[in-house]
Amino acid sequence: MAILEVESLRASYGDLRVLEGVSIMVEAGETVAILGRNAVGKTTLLRAVSGVVVESTGQVLFDGQRIDVLPAHERVELGVIQVPQGRGLFSSMTVRENLMLGGYRRTRDRAARVDQVLGLLPELVPLLSKGAGELSGGQQQLLAMARALVSEPRVLLLDEPSLGLAPVLIDRMYDVIDVIRHEMGLSVVLVEQEVDRALELANRAYVLDEGRVTIEGDSSVVSAHPALSQAFVGSAVDKSDID
Repeated sequence: MAILEVESLRASYGDLRVLEGVSIMVEAGETVAILGRNAVGKTTLLRAVSGVVVESTGQVLFDGQRIDVLPAHERVELGVIQVPQGRGLFSSMTVRENLMLGGYRRTRDRAARVDQVLGLLPELVPLLSKGAGELSGGQQQLLAMARALVSEPRVLLLDEPSLGLAPVLIDRMYDVIDVIRHEMGLSVVLVEQEVDRALELANRAYVLDEGRVTIEGDSSVVSAHPALSQAFVGSAVDKSDID
């Protein structure tokens, strides 16, 4: 059963149209990869689903309910949580304070939820009293993931979690994603440039080019598609800041 459906989504930044009728589906408990070169609309797709992009048409359904008519904070309440590029941390706050903010909706057992998430990411435990701005890039990415998990998402939107990380930290990030989807049963939408790794992890994948889905299917099918490599060649317009 689909937990998330995007139907004929179009999204713009002013006069610049970025998405041109994109449709995707995410089943409960599966990981779906969104692939493509820079500036083809991958990040914009996540922003439209989470409610950050307001200039959009089409439908976004969560558990069969239209959420494209809801503001971003109400989508969060339903369990649609995005970990953006740049991580979105409060750099002047400690690691623990950032985690506690992730559970702001919980009135009684927030600390217990933080402890549960730390059990999955034990490398954050010795860092709890440090400021988030003092962490390395890899540590910040783990913290951003942990903060999202504290909020108990049902669909986790990950925007290039491996961006700028060393290979060993990319390995760890993918291990974490694999653990949370199996142990927590989350649905994950993964935007990535690490194509091979993303296809190894994901159940299904969609490839975007110039704001449209050009390839879709099971990861094994997408991986073997003859047009896959061409989807990562060239760029007609430099829209990297609004991908």
